[in-house]
Amino acid sequence: MGKGMILAAGRGTRVRPLTRDLPKPMVPILGKPVMEYLVEHLARHGISEIMVNVAWHHQKIEEYFGDGHRWGVQIGYAYEGVRDQGEILPRPMGSAGGLRRIQDFSGFFDQTTMVLCGDALVDLDIGAALAEHQDKGAIASLVAMDVPLADVSNYGIVVAGADGRVESFQEKPQPAQAKSTLASTGIYIFEPAALALIPPGQVYDIGSQLFPQLVAQGLPFYVQNRPFNWIDIGRVSDYWSVLQRVLRGEVAQMNMPGRQVRPGIWVGLNTSVAWDQVTIEGPVYIGSSVRIEPGASIIGPSWIGHGSHIRTGARVVRSILFEYTRIAADMRFTDMIVSPDYCVDRHGDTLYRGDDTSQLRWGDARA
Repeated sequence: MGKGMILAAGRGTRVRPLTRDLPKPMVPILGKPVMEYLVEHLARHGISEIMVNVAWHHQKIEEYFGDGHRWGVQIGYAYEGVRDQGEILPRPMGSAGGLRRIQDFSGFFDQTTMVLCGDALVDLDIGAALAEHQDKGAIASLVAMDVPLADVSNYGIVVAGADGRVESFQEKPQPAQAKSTLASTGIYIFEPAALALIPPGQVYDIGSQLFPQLVAQGLPFYVQNRPFNWIDIGRVSDYWSVLQRVLRGEVAQMNMPGRQVRPGIWVGLNTSVAWDQVTIEGPVYIGSSVRIEPGASIIGPSWIGHGSHIRTGARVVRSILFEYTRIAADMRFTDMIVSPDYCVDRHGDTLYRGDDTSQLRWGDARA
């Protein structure tokens, strides 16, 4: 079925502070890292040899996924960094540079290779995509999706002929200038011959450098436009809205963990909830060892991470609490992502714990 590559070396600056201590592929959705859904999806489609390029916080990814045997696949890692005055510093090689570095090391990509970005959820029919790639005799294929004209400025836009052959690109054009509404989804299929065109030992990008090179050389490079769910968590506001959709049950293959105790309310193990003295309106997930005091209320869609503590009179509305977050008594948190150290509203504005200008009080539930 070909080989797999997950791009996971980026810094995730647009999702700060969620990525302050976590690499972007490890940002959780329903208690599972984004990248875990990708590994599961590749495994479902028979792609069992997967390389991952890593840099920032790489140990977090490697410790969680290990050699991949829990998912029935093999996972390998390629660390991208430099030694600077005795210190090892992460230095990503770019999406294409990372592929070329692995290829130069061992020739791993010796057959058709599926490349996925480690920070988006997809339910693409990989088998159909690979079949179309082979039917067209493509050296490279790019999976794209129609987006509303008003949104083209957020994406790399692909311009293709009637047969799907790629003619040019526009990087985040304004709607008036856009030549199409086909947005690149960061899902690529390459033959080994395409990777041979990447200059070795250089930082090199797939979208802005390799693809224009393929077009300039007139190589068989095609776009595929097929319907599937592609959920990008590029920004904090995206993360909040994705979780709202997932909690409402709008995304396939994303099932709530725990046990449903009332309609729309799921709980993990060992929870302490004064059910008759709290107000909980689903969809809400309450993780293990969560304590909710009498007089508290939670309005869904909300996710309460394990070990959290919601004090009496507190009100949590359409919010995500990361594990071990304590919400102080009588506080109101609406449309927020909250961790023990910071909280972010749905627009990405961040407050850190201890900020005296804030009326909000919250903290770490472990002590």
